[in-house]
Amino acid sequence: MTPNSPSSNSAPGRRSFLASTAVAAVAVAGGAPLLSACGGSGGGSKNEGTTSGKELKDVLPAYVASQAVTPDIPSKNGSAAGFTTALPADELAVSVPKKLGQGGEVSIMAPLWGTSPKHGNPYWTAMDEAVGVKVKWRNQDGNTYGQKLGAVLASSSIPDAVVIPGWELAGKIPSAVSNKFADLGPYLSGDKVKEYPNLAAIPTGAWQRGIFGGKLRGLPFPAEAVGNIAPFYRVDLYAEKGYQAPKTTQEFYDLCKEINAPKSKVWACGDMTWAAYAFFGVLPERPHYWRLEGDKLVNRYETDAFLEALEWSRSLYSAGFVHPDAKAEQGDIGNLFASGKVWMYNMDISDWYGKTAVQRLENPDFEMAAMDYFAHDGGAPSLFNAAPSNIWCCVNKKADEKTIREILALANYCAAPYGTKEQRLKAYGLPGQHHALKDGLLTKTELGNNQAFATYEYIAGPAPFRAHPDHPDVVKGMVEWQQRQGAHSEEPLFHGMQIQEPNRYTNLNAQFEDLEKDIVRGRKKVSDMQQAVSDWKSRGGDKLRDWYKKLLDETGESAS
Repeated sequence: MTPNSPSSNSAPGRRSFLASTAVAAVAVAGGAPLLSACGGSGGGSKNEGTTSGKELKDVLPAYVASQAVTPDIPSKNGSAAGFTTALPADELAVSVPKKLGQGGEVSIMAPLWGTSPKHGNPYWTAMDEAVGVKVKWRNQDGNTYGQKLGAVLASSSIPDAVVIPGWELAGKIPSAVSNKFADLGPYLSGDKVKEYPNLAAIPTGAWQRGIFGGKLRGLPFPAEAVGNIAPFYRVDLYAEKGYQAPKTTQEFYDLCKEINAPKSKVWACGDMTWAAYAFFGVLPERPHYWRLEGDKLVNRYETDAFLEALEWSRSLYSAGFVHPDAKAEQGDIGNLFASGKVWMYNMDISDWYGKTAVQRLENPDFEMAAMDYFAHDGGAPSLFNAAPSNIWCCVNKKADEKTIREILALANYCAAPYGTKEQRLKAYGLPGQHHALKDGLLTKTELGNNQAFATYEYIAGPAPFRAHPDHPDVVKGMVEWQQRQGAHSEEPLFHGMQIQEPNRYTNLNAQFEDLEKDIVRGRKKVSDMQQAVSDWKSRGGDKLRDWYKKLLDETGESAS
Protein backbone atom coordinates (compact mmCIF):
# COMPACT_ATOMS: atom_id res chain seq x y z
CA MET A 1 0.00 0.00 0.00
CA THR A 2 1.09 3.56 -0.53
CA PRO A 3 1.98 5.18 2.78
CA ASN A 4 -0.03 8.29 2.05
CA SER A 5 -3.33 6.50 1.44
CA PRO A 6 -6.15 7.82 3.60
CA SER A 7 -7.71 5.61 6.22
CA SER A 8 -10.96 3.84 5.53
CA ASN A 9 -13.42 5.65 7.73
CA SER A 10 -16.37 3.77 9.09
CA ALA A 11 -18.97 5.81 7.25
CA PRO A 12 -17.30 8.00 4.64
CA GLY A 13 -19.14 10.59 2.62
CA ARG A 14 -19.29 10.01 -1.11
CA ARG A 15 -16.44 12.32 -1.98
CA SER A 16 -14.10 11.11 0.76
CA PHE A 17 -15.06 7.53 -0.02
CA LEU A 18 -14.35 7.90 -3.71
CA ALA A 19 -11.15 9.73 -2.94
CA SER A 20 -9.89 7.01 -0.63
CA THR A 21 -10.75 4.23 -3.05
CA ALA A 22 -9.11 5.99 -5.96
CA VAL A 23 -5.94 6.55 -3.99
CA ALA A 24 -5.90 2.94 -2.91
CA ALA A 25 -6.35 1.86 -6.50
CA VAL A 26 -3.49 3.94 -7.90
CA ALA A 27 -1.32 2.84 -5.01
CA VAL A 28 -1.26 -0.66 -6.42
CA ALA A 29 -1.52 0.13 -8.90
CA GLY A 30 -15.32 25.28 -23.60
CA GLY A 31 -16.39 24.88 -26.85
CA ALA A 32 -18.01 23.10 -29.78
CA PRO A 33 -18.48 20.59 -31.20
CA LEU A 34 -21.37 19.69 -28.92
CA LEU A 35 -24.64 18.17 -29.97
CA SER A 36 -27.47 20.63 -30.27
CA ALA A 37 -29.57 18.65 -27.80
CA CYS A 38 -26.85 18.86 -25.16
CA GLY A 39 -26.50 22.58 -24.78
CA GLY A 40 -29.69 23.76 -26.37
CA SER A 41 -32.14 22.32 -23.89
CA GLY A 42 -33.50 25.16 -21.77
CA GLY A 43 -30.95 27.65 -23.01
CA GLY A 44 -28.02 25.72 -21.61
CA SER A 45 -24.33 26.56 -21.65
CA LYS A 46 -22.10 25.46 -24.50
CA ASN A 47 -20.25 23.25 -21.99
CA GLU A 48 -23.31 21.23 -21.02
CA GLY A 49 -24.05 17.71 -22.21
CA THR A 50 -21.61 15.29 -23.81
CA THR A 51 -19.82 14.52 -27.05
CA SER A 52 -20.88 11.65 -29.29
CA GLY A 53 -21.05 10.38 -32.84
CA LYS A 54 -18.59 11.58 -35.44
CA GLU A 55 -17.34 14.38 -33.19
CA LEU A 56 -16.31 11.76 -30.65
CA LYS A 57 -14.47 9.62 -33.20
CA ASP A 58 -12.58 12.66 -34.43
CA VAL A 59 -11.44 13.51 -30.90
CA LEU A 60 -10.41 10.12 -29.48
CA PRO A 61 -6.85 8.77 -29.74
CA ALA A 62 -6.22 5.54 -31.64
CA TYR A 63 -5.86 2.41 -29.51
CA VAL A 64 -2.76 0.24 -29.83
CA ALA A 65 -2.46 -2.42 -27.13
CA SER A 66 0.87 -2.69 -25.36
CA GLN A 67 2.94 -5.79 -26.06
CA ALA A 68 5.58 -4.97 -23.46
CA VAL A 69 4.47 -7.53 -20.87
CA THR A 70 2.15 -10.53 -20.46
CA PRO A 71 0.09 -10.76 -17.26
CA ASP A 72 -0.05 -13.92 -15.16
CA ILE A 73 -3.86 -13.60 -15.04
CA PRO A 74 -5.35 -11.97 -18.15
CA SER A 75 -8.20 -9.49 -17.89
CA LYS A 76 -11.69 -10.97 -18.32
CA ASN A 77 -15.21 -9.54 -17.99
CA GLY A 78 -13.80 -6.08 -17.30
CA SER A 79 -11.41 -7.19 -14.55
CA ALA A 80 -7.91 -5.95 -13.98
CA ALA A 81 -5.00 -8.02 -15.24
CA GLY A 82 -3.13 -9.85 -12.48
CA PHE A 83 0.60 -10.10 -11.81
CA THR A 84 1.93 -12.43 -9.13
CA THR A 85 5.69 -12.03 -9.56
CA ALA A 86 8.31 -9.28 -9.39
CA LEU A 87 11.13 -9.62 -11.89
CA PRO A 88 14.77 -8.66 -11.23
CA ALA A 89 15.66 -5.24 -12.61
CA ASP A 90 17.65 -6.67 -15.52
CA GLU A 91 14.65 -8.70 -16.69
CA LEU A 92 12.15 -5.84 -16.74
CA ALA A 93 10.75 -4.76 -20.09
CA VAL A 94 11.39 -1.31 -21.52
CA SER A 95 8.39 0.65 -22.78
CA VAL A 96 10.13 4.02 -23.24
CA PRO A 97 13.33 3.23 -25.17
CA LYS A 98 14.00 6.88 -25.95
CA LYS A 99 13.74 9.75 -23.48
CA LEU A 100 10.95 11.98 -24.80
CA GLY A 101 11.38 14.91 -22.43
CA GLN A 102 13.46 17.86 -23.63
CA GLY A 103 14.72 19.08 -20.26
CA GLY A 104 11.98 21.58 -19.52
CA GLU A 105 10.29 22.31 -16.19
CA VAL A 106 6.58 22.00 -15.49
CA SER A 107 4.48 22.72 -12.41
CA ILE A 108 1.82 20.21 -11.38
CA MET A 109 -0.88 20.36 -8.71
CA ALA A 110 -2.04 17.01 -7.36
CA PRO A 111 -3.71 15.62 -4.21
CA LEU A 112 -1.54 13.93 -1.63
CA TRP A 113 -2.48 12.16 1.58
CA GLY A 114 0.45 12.61 3.93
CA THR A 115 3.50 14.83 4.17
CA SER A 116 4.98 15.84 0.85
CA PRO A 117 8.71 15.11 0.53
CA LYS A 118 11.07 18.01 0.05
CA HIS A 119 11.96 19.12 -3.45
CA GLY A 120 15.26 17.71 -4.60
CA ASN A 121 14.69 14.33 -2.91
CA PRO A 122 16.32 11.34 -4.68
CA TYR A 123 13.03 9.87 -5.91
CA TRP A 124 11.78 12.98 -7.67
CA THR A 125 15.28 13.68 -9.00
CA ALA A 126 15.52 10.17 -10.47
CA MET A 127 12.12 10.55 -12.14
CA ASP A 128 13.10 13.97 -13.54
CA GLU A 129 16.22 12.47 -15.07
CA ALA A 130 14.50 9.36 -16.42
CA VAL A 131 11.70 11.30 -18.12
CA GLY A 132 13.75 14.29 -19.17
CA VAL A 133 11.29 16.69 -17.52
CA LYS A 134 11.73 18.47 -14.21
CA VAL A 135 8.51 18.56 -12.19
CA LYS A 136 7.80 21.26 -9.66
CA TRP A 137 5.14 19.63 -7.50
CA ARG A 138 2.42 21.69 -5.86
CA ASN A 139 0.84 18.92 -3.81
CA GLN A 140 -2.28 19.69 -1.79
CA ASP A 141 -3.92 17.87 1.10
CA GLY A 142 -6.16 15.23 -0.47
CA ASN A 143 -8.78 15.62 2.26
CA THR A 144 -9.43 19.25 1.33
CA TYR A 145 -8.35 19.08 -2.31
CA GLY A 146 -11.73 20.15 -3.67
CA GLN A 147 -11.60 23.45 -1.80
CA LYS A 148 -8.12 24.20 -3.08
CA LEU A 149 -9.02 23.08 -6.58
CA GLY A 150 -11.97 25.43 -6.76
CA ALA A 151 -9.88 28.34 -5.54
CA VAL A 152 -7.06 27.66 -8.00
CA LEU A 153 -9.38 27.29 -10.99
CA ALA A 154 -11.08 30.55 -10.07
CA SER A 155 -7.74 32.35 -9.96
CA SER A 156 -5.37 33.55 -12.66
CA SER A 157 -2.52 31.44 -11.26
CA ILE A 158 -3.06 27.91 -12.52
CA PRO A 159 -0.10 25.47 -12.64
CA ASP A 160 0.99 23.98 -15.96
CA ALA A 161 -1.00 20.84 -15.13
CA VAL A 162 -3.69 20.06 -12.56
CA VAL A 163 -5.05 16.70 -11.44
CA ILE A 164 -8.86 16.63 -11.55
CA PRO A 165 -10.46 13.82 -9.51
CA GLY A 166 -13.92 12.76 -10.66
CA TRP A 167 -15.32 13.06 -7.15
CA GLU A 168 -14.63 16.80 -7.28
CA LEU A 169 -16.65 17.37 -10.46
CA ALA A 170 -19.34 19.42 -8.79
CA GLY A 171 -20.46 23.02 -8.79
CA LYS A 172 -18.55 25.17 -11.26
CA ILE A 173 -15.54 22.85 -11.58
CA PRO A 174 -16.74 20.96 -14.71
CA SER A 175 -17.26 24.19 -16.66
CA ALA A 176 -13.92 25.48 -15.35
CA VAL A 177 -12.22 22.38 -16.73
CA SER A 178 -13.69 23.14 -20.16
CA ASN A 179 -12.67 26.79 -20.03
CA LYS A 180 -9.30 26.68 -18.26
CA PHE A 181 -7.55 23.67 -19.78
CA ALA A 182 -5.99 22.93 -23.15
CA ASP A 183 -7.34 20.85 -26.00
CA LEU A 184 -4.90 17.92 -26.31
CA GLY A 185 -6.54 16.67 -29.49
CA PRO A 186 -3.95 18.26 -31.82
CA TYR A 187 -1.31 16.13 -30.08
CA LEU A 188 -3.21 12.92 -29.33
CA SER A 189 -6.33 12.44 -31.48
CA GLY A 190 -6.31 9.58 -33.95
CA ASP A 191 -2.88 8.32 -34.95
CA LYS A 192 -1.11 11.30 -33.39
CA VAL A 193 -1.09 9.41 -30.07
CA LYS A 194 1.25 6.79 -31.55
CA GLU A 195 4.11 9.16 -30.85
CA TYR A 196 3.44 8.21 -27.21
CA PRO A 197 3.02 4.38 -27.25
CA ASN A 198 2.04 4.00 -23.59
CA LEU A 199 -0.69 6.60 -24.02
CA ALA A 200 -1.88 4.78 -27.15
CA ALA A 201 -2.31 1.66 -25.01
CA ILE A 202 -4.79 3.36 -22.69
CA PRO A 203 -8.26 1.88 -23.33
CA THR A 204 -10.54 4.05 -25.45
CA GLY A 205 -13.24 4.27 -22.79
CA ALA A 206 -10.83 5.95 -20.39
CA TRP A 207 -10.07 8.64 -22.98
CA GLN A 208 -13.78 9.14 -23.60
CA ARG A 209 -14.21 10.25 -20.00
CA GLY A 210 -11.44 12.80 -20.49
CA ILE A 211 -13.50 14.83 -22.95
CA PHE A 212 -14.81 18.07 -21.47
CA GLY A 213 -16.63 20.71 -23.48
CA GLY A 214 -16.20 18.75 -26.70
CA LYS A 215 -12.40 18.63 -26.47
CA LEU A 216 -9.91 16.06 -25.19
CA ARG A 217 -8.66 17.80 -22.05
CA GLY A 218 -7.88 14.98 -19.60
CA LEU A 219 -5.03 12.48 -19.48
CA PRO A 220 -6.78 9.54 -17.80
CA PHE A 221 -6.03 7.02 -15.10
CA PRO A 222 -8.03 3.98 -16.33
CA ALA A 223 -10.26 1.96 -14.00
CA GLU A 224 -11.60 -1.59 -14.04
CA ALA A 225 -15.07 -2.00 -15.52
CA VAL A 226 -16.13 -3.95 -12.43
CA GLY A 227 -17.31 -1.81 -9.53
CA ASN A 228 -14.62 -1.37 -6.91
CA ILE A 229 -16.71 -1.84 -3.76
CA ALA A 230 -16.37 -5.32 -2.25
CA PRO A 231 -18.21 -6.90 0.72
CA PHE A 232 -15.41 -8.45 2.77
CA TYR A 233 -15.63 -11.23 5.33
CA ARG A 234 -13.13 -13.00 7.60
CA VAL A 235 -12.55 -16.37 5.96
CA ASP A 236 -10.41 -17.61 8.84
CA LEU A 237 -13.01 -16.75 11.49
CA TYR A 238 -15.83 -18.20 9.38
CA ALA A 239 -13.90 -21.48 9.08
CA GLU A 240 -13.54 -21.76 12.84
CA LYS A 241 -17.32 -21.59 13.23
CA GLY A 242 -18.21 -23.53 10.10
CA TYR A 243 -19.98 -20.56 8.52
CA GLN A 244 -20.47 -20.07 4.78
CA ALA A 245 -20.76 -16.78 2.92
CA PRO A 246 -24.45 -15.83 2.58
CA LYS A 247 -26.39 -16.08 -0.69
CA THR A 248 -29.37 -13.84 0.14
CA THR A 249 -29.94 -10.77 2.28
CA GLN A 250 -32.00 -12.89 4.69
CA GLU A 251 -29.07 -15.31 5.06
CA PHE A 252 -26.83 -12.29 5.64
CA TYR A 253 -29.15 -11.05 8.38
CA ASP A 254 -29.39 -14.50 9.99
CA LEU A 255 -25.61 -14.88 9.89
CA CYS A 256 -25.23 -11.49 11.58
CA LYS A 257 -27.46 -12.82 14.37
CA GLU A 258 -25.10 -15.79 14.80
CA ILE A 259 -21.93 -13.68 14.80
CA ASN A 260 -23.06 -10.73 16.88
CA ALA A 261 -21.74 -10.73 20.47
CA PRO A 262 -21.47 -7.14 21.76
CA LYS A 263 -20.71 -8.34 25.29
CA SER A 264 -17.60 -9.98 23.85
CA LYS A 265 -16.82 -6.83 21.84
CA VAL A 266 -17.69 -8.54 18.56
CA TRP A 267 -20.12 -7.09 16.02
CA ALA A 268 -21.28 -8.71 12.83
CA CYS A 269 -20.60 -5.88 10.42
CA GLY A 270 -19.93 -2.28 9.60
CA ASP A 271 -22.24 -0.09 7.55
CA MET A 272 -23.29 -2.25 4.58
CA THR A 273 -25.23 0.33 2.55
CA TRP A 274 -22.82 0.27 -0.37
CA ALA A 275 -23.12 -3.52 -0.65
CA ALA A 276 -26.89 -3.27 -0.20
CA TYR A 277 -27.14 -1.17 -3.35
CA ALA A 278 -25.57 -4.07 -5.26
CA PHE A 279 -27.70 -6.74 -3.51
CA PHE A 280 -30.86 -4.90 -4.54
CA GLY A 281 -29.68 -3.86 -8.02
CA VAL A 282 -29.78 -0.12 -7.36
CA LEU A 283 -28.76 2.12 -10.25
CA PRO A 284 -25.32 3.81 -10.04
CA GLU A 285 -24.50 7.37 -9.06
CA ARG A 286 -24.88 10.47 -11.24
CA PRO A 287 -24.75 10.76 -14.24
CA HIS A 288 -25.56 7.08 -14.78
CA TYR A 289 -28.49 7.09 -12.41
CA TRP A 290 -31.24 6.62 -14.99
CA ARG A 291 -33.13 3.60 -16.31
CA LEU A 292 -35.34 3.62 -19.39
CA GLU A 293 -38.84 2.24 -18.75
CA GLY A 294 -40.81 2.42 -21.96
CA ASP A 295 -40.10 5.93 -23.22
CA LYS A 296 -39.59 7.43 -19.74
CA LEU A 297 -36.41 7.81 -17.74
CA VAL A 298 -36.62 6.70 -14.10
CA ASN A 299 -34.07 7.96 -11.62
CA ARG A 300 -32.26 5.85 -9.05
CA TYR A 301 -33.97 7.71 -6.22
CA GLU A 302 -37.42 6.88 -7.60
CA THR A 303 -36.95 3.10 -7.67
CA ASP A 304 -38.29 0.57 -5.16
CA ALA A 305 -34.85 -1.06 -5.16
CA PHE A 306 -33.29 2.10 -3.70
CA LEU A 307 -35.79 2.25 -0.84
CA GLU A 308 -35.51 -1.49 -0.20
CA ALA A 309 -31.73 -1.24 0.05
CA LEU A 310 -32.03 1.55 2.60
CA GLU A 311 -34.62 -0.38 4.59
CA TRP A 312 -32.45 -3.50 4.70
CA SER A 313 -29.36 -1.55 5.73
CA ARG A 314 -31.46 0.12 8.41
CA SER A 315 -32.55 -3.28 9.72
CA LEU A 316 -28.92 -4.21 10.46
CA TYR A 317 -28.53 -1.08 12.56
CA SER A 318 -31.88 -1.62 14.29
CA ALA A 319 -30.90 -5.15 15.28
CA GLY A 320 -27.61 -3.97 16.78
CA PHE A 321 -25.45 -5.86 14.27
CA VAL A 322 -23.48 -2.79 13.16
CA HIS A 323 -20.52 -1.64 15.21
CA PRO A 324 -21.31 1.53 17.21
CA ASP A 325 -18.46 3.42 15.53
CA ALA A 326 -20.30 3.16 12.22
CA LYS A 327 -23.43 4.71 13.67
CA ALA A 328 -21.36 7.46 15.28
CA GLU A 329 -19.47 7.91 11.98
CA GLN A 330 -16.10 7.71 13.65
CA GLY A 331 -13.14 5.38 13.90
CA ASP A 332 -11.91 2.91 11.29
CA ILE A 333 -14.09 -0.13 10.61
CA GLY A 334 -11.32 -1.68 8.53
CA ASN A 335 -9.07 -1.83 11.58
CA LEU A 336 -11.88 -3.33 13.66
CA PHE A 337 -12.33 -5.94 10.94
CA ALA A 338 -8.62 -6.72 10.98
CA SER A 339 -8.68 -7.19 14.76
CA GLY A 340 -11.72 -9.49 14.63
CA LYS A 341 -14.13 -7.10 16.32
CA VAL A 342 -16.12 -6.80 13.08
CA TRP A 343 -16.53 -9.78 10.76
CA MET A 344 -17.94 -8.11 7.62
CA TYR A 345 -17.58 -4.68 6.01
CA ASN A 346 -17.52 -3.13 2.56
CA MET A 347 -14.72 -1.07 1.12
CA ASP A 348 -12.57 -0.64 -1.96
CA ILE A 349 -11.27 -3.97 -3.23
CA SER A 350 -7.68 -2.85 -2.68
CA ASP A 351 -8.29 -3.15 1.06
CA TRP A 352 -7.98 -6.90 0.48
CA TYR A 353 -4.27 -6.51 -0.05
CA GLY A 354 -3.74 -3.69 2.41
CA LYS A 355 -5.25 -5.53 5.36
CA THR A 356 -3.70 -8.88 4.44
CA ALA A 357 -0.19 -7.48 4.05
CA VAL A 358 -0.28 -5.88 7.49
CA GLN A 359 -2.08 -8.62 9.42
CA ARG A 360 -0.01 -11.53 8.13
CA LEU A 361 3.09 -9.97 9.65
CA GLU A 362 1.70 -10.99 13.06
CA ASN A 363 -0.85 -13.65 12.11
CA PRO A 364 0.13 -15.84 9.13
CA ASP A 365 -3.30 -17.50 9.25
CA PHE A 366 -5.16 -14.23 8.63
CA GLU A 367 -7.44 -14.65 5.63
CA MET A 368 -10.12 -12.41 4.23
CA ALA A 369 -12.07 -12.46 0.99
CA ALA A 370 -14.84 -10.66 -0.85
CA MET A 371 -18.14 -12.50 -0.99
CA ASP A 372 -19.80 -12.66 -4.38
CA TYR A 373 -22.70 -10.30 -4.85
CA PHE A 374 -26.15 -11.86 -5.09
CA ALA A 375 -29.68 -10.72 -5.80
CA HIS A 376 -31.32 -9.91 -2.48
CA ASP A 377 -33.67 -12.90 -2.77
CA GLY A 378 -31.07 -15.24 -4.27
CA GLY A 379 -29.59 -15.86 -7.70
CA ALA A 380 -27.53 -13.68 -9.99
CA PRO A 381 -27.16 -10.01 -9.07
CA SER A 382 -27.85 -6.99 -11.28
CA LEU A 383 -24.60 -5.06 -11.31
CA PHE A 384 -23.42 -2.08 -13.34
CA ASN A 385 -20.08 -1.33 -14.94
CA ALA A 386 -18.03 1.42 -13.38
CA ALA A 387 -16.77 4.50 -15.22
CA PRO A 388 -13.70 3.71 -17.39
CA SER A 389 -11.72 6.49 -15.68
CA ASN A 390 -12.28 8.83 -12.76
CA ILE A 391 -9.05 10.83 -12.44
CA TRP A 392 -7.54 13.08 -15.09
CA CYS A 393 -4.54 15.35 -15.45
CA CYS A 394 -5.34 18.51 -17.41
CA VAL A 395 -2.95 21.01 -18.99
CA ASN A 396 -3.26 24.77 -18.56
CA LYS A 397 -4.90 26.38 -21.58
CA LYS A 398 -2.14 29.00 -21.61
CA ALA A 399 0.65 26.41 -21.91
CA ASP A 400 2.75 26.63 -25.07
CA GLU A 401 3.45 23.63 -27.30
CA LYS A 402 6.80 22.90 -25.65
CA THR A 403 5.21 22.70 -22.20
CA ILE A 404 2.37 20.51 -23.48
CA ARG A 405 4.80 18.09 -25.09
CA GLU A 406 6.87 17.92 -21.90
CA ILE A 407 3.74 16.94 -19.98
CA LEU A 408 2.83 14.36 -22.61
CA ALA A 409 6.34 12.90 -22.36
CA LEU A 410 5.85 12.63 -18.61
CA ALA A 411 2.40 11.07 -19.03
CA ASN A 412 3.75 8.51 -21.50
CA TYR A 413 6.37 7.46 -18.94
CA CYS A 414 3.81 7.29 -16.14
CA ALA A 415 1.47 5.12 -18.22
CA ALA A 416 4.05 2.33 -18.51
CA PRO A 417 2.59 -1.09 -17.64
CA TYR A 418 3.58 -3.25 -14.69
CA GLY A 419 6.71 -5.29 -15.36
CA THR A 420 8.61 -2.43 -17.03
CA LYS A 421 11.60 -0.42 -15.85
CA GLU A 422 9.52 2.72 -16.03
CA GLN A 423 6.75 1.41 -13.80
CA ARG A 424 9.25 0.03 -11.27
CA LEU A 425 10.90 3.41 -10.86
CA LYS A 426 7.60 5.31 -10.73
CA ALA A 427 6.02 3.00 -8.15
CA TYR A 428 9.03 1.95 -6.07
CA GLY A 429 11.79 4.48 -6.62
CA LEU A 430 15.47 3.66 -6.75
CA PRO A 431 16.75 0.15 -5.97
CA GLY A 432 18.75 0.05 -2.76
CA GLN A 433 17.50 3.45 -1.63
CA HIS A 434 13.72 3.21 -1.92
CA HIS A 435 13.13 -0.50 -2.40
CA ALA A 436 14.75 -3.91 -2.32
CA LEU A 437 14.02 -7.11 -4.23
CA LYS A 438 14.80 -10.27 -2.29
CA ASP A 439 13.53 -13.78 -2.98
CA GLY A 440 11.13 -12.39 -5.56
CA LEU A 441 9.56 -9.91 -3.14
CA LEU A 442 9.59 -6.15 -3.51
CA THR A 443 9.71 -4.16 -0.29
CA LYS A 444 10.01 -0.43 0.25
CA THR A 445 12.62 0.93 2.59
CA GLU A 446 11.80 3.58 5.17
CA LEU A 447 13.09 6.19 2.74
CA GLY A 448 10.85 4.73 0.02
CA ASN A 449 7.82 5.01 2.28
CA ASN A 450 8.63 8.65 2.93
CA GLN A 451 9.47 9.71 -0.63
CA ALA A 452 8.01 7.38 -3.28
CA PHE A 453 4.44 8.60 -2.83
CA ALA A 454 1.57 8.34 -5.30
CA THR A 455 2.18 11.62 -7.10
CA TYR A 456 3.26 10.53 -10.58
CA GLU A 457 0.47 7.94 -10.53
CA TYR A 458 -2.11 10.67 -11.17
CA ILE A 459 -0.53 11.97 -14.38
CA ALA A 460 -1.69 8.98 -16.44
CA GLY A 461 -1.97 5.24 -15.98
CA PRO A 462 -1.83 2.00 -17.96
CA ALA A 463 -4.69 -0.44 -18.46
CA PRO A 464 -5.84 -1.60 -14.99
CA PHE A 465 -3.77 -4.23 -13.18
CA ARG A 466 -3.33 -5.73 -9.73
CA ALA A 467 0.18 -6.80 -8.71
CA HIS A 468 1.19 -8.07 -5.27
CA PRO A 469 4.04 -10.58 -5.54
CA ASP A 470 4.26 -10.85 -1.74
CA HIS A 471 0.70 -12.21 -1.60
CA PRO A 472 -0.08 -13.87 -4.94
CA ASP A 473 -3.15 -15.54 -3.43
CA VAL A 474 -4.65 -12.09 -2.90
CA VAL A 475 -4.00 -11.09 -6.50
CA LYS A 476 -5.69 -14.28 -7.68
CA GLY A 477 -8.60 -13.70 -5.32
CA MET A 478 -9.09 -10.08 -6.35
CA VAL A 479 -8.93 -10.62 -10.09
CA GLU A 480 -11.09 -13.75 -10.07
CA TRP A 481 -13.66 -11.99 -7.87
CA GLN A 482 -13.78 -9.16 -10.42
CA GLN A 483 -14.19 -11.66 -13.24
CA ARG A 484 -17.13 -13.36 -11.51
CA GLN A 485 -18.86 -10.06 -10.75
CA GLY A 486 -18.14 -8.81 -14.25
CA ALA A 487 -20.11 -11.73 -15.68
CA HIS A 488 -23.22 -10.16 -14.10
CA SER A 489 -22.45 -6.53 -14.92
CA GLU A 490 -24.07 -4.40 -17.59
CA GLU A 491 -23.50 -0.92 -18.89
CA PRO A 492 -25.79 1.71 -17.37
CA LEU A 493 -27.33 4.41 -19.53
CA PHE A 494 -24.77 6.97 -20.71
CA HIS A 495 -21.92 4.60 -19.81
CA GLY A 496 -18.50 6.01 -20.57
CA MET A 497 -19.80 9.51 -21.28
CA GLN A 498 -18.44 12.57 -19.55
CA ILE A 499 -21.71 14.41 -18.97
CA GLN A 500 -21.92 17.94 -17.64
CA GLU A 501 -25.33 18.70 -16.23
CA PRO A 502 -26.65 22.28 -16.50
CA ASN A 503 -25.39 24.51 -13.69
CA ARG A 504 -28.96 25.19 -12.59
CA TYR A 505 -29.14 21.59 -11.34
CA THR A 506 -25.83 21.68 -9.50
CA ASN A 507 -27.24 21.31 -5.98
CA LEU A 508 -30.32 19.32 -6.89
CA ASN A 509 -28.99 16.05 -5.45
CA ALA A 510 -27.11 17.50 -2.50
CA GLN A 511 -29.65 16.43 0.12
CA PHE A 512 -29.58 12.71 -0.62
CA GLU A 513 -26.24 11.62 0.81
CA ASP A 514 -26.87 12.87 4.34
CA LEU A 515 -30.47 11.69 4.21
CA GLU A 516 -29.41 8.18 3.21
CA LYS A 517 -27.05 8.03 6.20
CA ASP A 518 -29.71 9.35 8.55
CA ILE A 519 -32.24 6.78 7.38
CA VAL A 520 -30.05 3.71 7.74
CA ARG A 521 -28.92 4.90 11.18
CA GLY A 522 -32.49 5.36 12.33
CA ARG A 523 -32.41 9.14 12.61
CA LYS A 524 -34.92 9.57 9.78
CA LYS A 525 -37.62 7.36 8.23
CA VAL A 526 -37.80 5.79 4.79
CA SER A 527 -40.87 7.95 4.22
CA ASP A 528 -38.60 10.99 4.57
CA MET A 529 -36.75 9.78 1.47
CA GLN A 530 -40.02 9.45 -0.42
CA GLN A 531 -40.86 13.04 0.49
CA ALA A 532 -37.38 14.17 -0.53
CA VAL A 533 -37.80 12.51 -3.91
CA SER A 534 -41.14 14.26 -4.38
CA ASP A 535 -39.46 17.59 -3.55
CA TRP A 536 -36.58 16.73 -5.89
CA LYS A 537 -39.00 16.23 -8.77
CA SER A 538 -40.76 19.55 -8.23
CA ARG A 539 -37.53 21.50 -7.68
CA GLY A 540 -36.06 20.44 -11.00
CA GLY A 541 -35.83 16.65 -11.12
CA ASP A 542 -38.53 16.35 -13.76
CA LYS A 543 -36.90 19.04 -15.89
CA LEU A 544 -33.54 17.32 -15.47
CA ARG A 545 -35.23 14.11 -16.61
CA ASP A 546 -36.38 15.88 -19.79
CA TRP A 547 -32.87 17.20 -20.34
CA TYR A 548 -31.39 13.70 -20.06
CA LYS A 549 -34.10 12.23 -22.31
CA LYS A 550 -33.21 14.67 -25.04
CA LEU A 551 -29.55 13.81 -24.53
CA LEU A 552 -30.37 10.10 -24.78
CA ASP A 553 -32.35 10.58 -27.99
CA GLU A 554 -29.37 12.30 -29.60
CA THR A 555 -26.47 10.22 -28.27
CA GLY A 556 -27.75 6.70 -27.66
CA GLU A 557 -27.44 4.65 -24.50
CA SER A 558 -23.64 4.56 -24.08
CA ALA A 559 -20.37 5.63 -25.58
CA SER A 560 -19.42 2.12 -26.66
